[in-house]
Amino acid sequence: MIEGPTADDRRCTVHNSIELSQAECETLLRSRVVGRLAVSTPSGPHIIPINYSVVDDAIIIRTSPYSVLGTYGRESTLAFEVDQFDHEHHSGWSVVARGPARFVTDPDELDHIRALSRPHPWAAGTREMHLRLTWDELSGRRLGVPSDPVTHLYDQGTR
Repeated sequence: MIEGPTADDRRCTVHNSIELSQAECETLLRSRVVGRLAVSTPSGPHIIPINYSVVDDAIIIRTSPYSVLGTYGRESTLAFEVDQFDHEHHSGWSVVARGPARFVTDPDELDHIRALSRPHPWAAGTREMHLRLTWDELSGRRLGVPSDPVTHLYDQGTR
């Protein structure tokens, strides 16, 4: 016999949502290598999990020309999210970047990206197109984590 949730299971700690500073958002964005990118297509929005790196003030993604991103991400406004959650403690943080995306074709700019922090895709296949998402909006929120999620990030050894 399967029993339903108990009263204790249904109780949930509710935390206030607190806005992160620009500096916190940028530090957290730079601390990860996997996020989700939202792109608009003729059949509707697509959310794509991707590897990325941050070079200067832009998110760099490698893709292929015939992927959804390669087809519809060119010269578009994209949204990108990175986050971390602790389901047990109902806490975490999320950072969202929005801005114009363009494919990098300048050899000097590609050399600069490769020298600093080239993203390494986990998925198989050739991904030699570099997409630069330069954020013009960067925002973030935290729930139930210490007042400084950046310190918490390093305390937990989750870099």
